[in-house]
Amino acid sequence: MANSDCDGHAGEDGENFLYFAYGSNLLTERIHHRNPSATFYGVARLQDFKLDFGNFQGKTSQRWHGGIATIFQSPGDEVWGVVWKLNKSNLNSLDEQEGVESGVYVVIEVKVSTQEGKQLTCRSYLMTNYESAPPSPQYKKVICLGAKENGLPLEYQEKLKAIEPNDYKGKVSEEMEEIINQEEQKLCRT
Repeated sequence: MANSDCDGHAGEDGENFLYFAYGSNLLTERIHHRNPSATFYGVARLQDFKLDFGNFQGKTSQRWHGGIATIFQSPGDEVWGVVWKLNKSNLNSLDEQEGVESGVYVVIEVKVSTQEGKQLTCRSYLMTNYESAPPSPQYKKVICLGAKENGLPLEYQEKLKAIEPNDYKGKVSEEMEEIINQEEQKLCRT
């Protein structure tokens, strides 16, 4: 039986596509907010890339009040993330969430390796025209919660925890505050 996840373009298999998430969409609750078809496929590593945070055109995110995640090519570095399998019906909502139409992010195709050593071609996003800036504490928390929830390597989780956030003390969008609170309560129960 052929592996349909490796056929076609960017992990497409007719009805579905694979998406490599490395930022706030690491968290299940966050990706399901606008992309309900997303199902966990696995943890994966993107080789020769590095995680960064920035403001598109130097403007601070009104949703997150700080730099937002992006990746850039960096030989020898790696970015860990989650591969989600989504129905193509969520392609537009994912692109919209990532600000593709407004030019904040561009769609890229990346080759990632699962923890089992399987090679996958996935859709991902890269911020264009940005200035590096630290994330808000809330945005960092969403990323760290997602990394923990999905079992990213502990060493990488520690690297994420060590990221210095900005000093934003206000609230982020109401929907994200609710998601953060729900996830923290889940962690307290486990």
